[in-house]
Amino acid sequence: MSIRHGLLTLLSSGPRYGYQLRVEFEATTGATWPLNIGQVYTTLARLERDGLVAPGGADEQGRAIYTITEAGREEVGRWFSTPVAQTDRPRDELAIKIAMAVASGVDVADVIQTQRVATMRALQELTRAKRAAGDGLAQRLVLDSLIFKAEAEQRWLDHCEAVSKEKSR
Repeated sequence: MSIRHGLLTLLSSGPRYGYQLRVEFEATTGATWPLNIGQVYTTLARLERDGLVAPGGADEQGRAIYTITEAGREEVGRWFSTPVAQTDRPRDELAIKIAMAVASGVDVADVIQTQRVATMRALQELTRAKRAAGDGLAQRLVLDSLIFKAEAEQRWLDHCEAVSKEKSR
């Protein structure tokens, strides 16, 4: 997901100011994707430049309000109707790191164990965060996704360890 599409989605529910968008974005993603306010305003400026949002004046405290345009609504619709391809996701740094460890003769078991401990710690933190999320469905779904990915990473690390042991025999 891009910040761009996240902000457009929030604006599709009604006009908002920058700080409000930041807070709602973080709440919706279960605080797993923190934004700084500069990112929000930079993204809003680009969205305005691209005709996807428009300034909507100011609220009673003088904060600049943004509204989504029809082009912005169409962009949100396209985003939701387009599946996310594997090639659209960032590189897997862990897979690259383990491959480099294997290729360079580094003790792969140590690299795997270090990652396993870190992933288990992250899994525990995510599980605690999920319990704390309460009834927030959007937050729970994001946290579930991260939990499933951490669990899959643990299984993949087990696989890497088994394969590297076979090769060293």
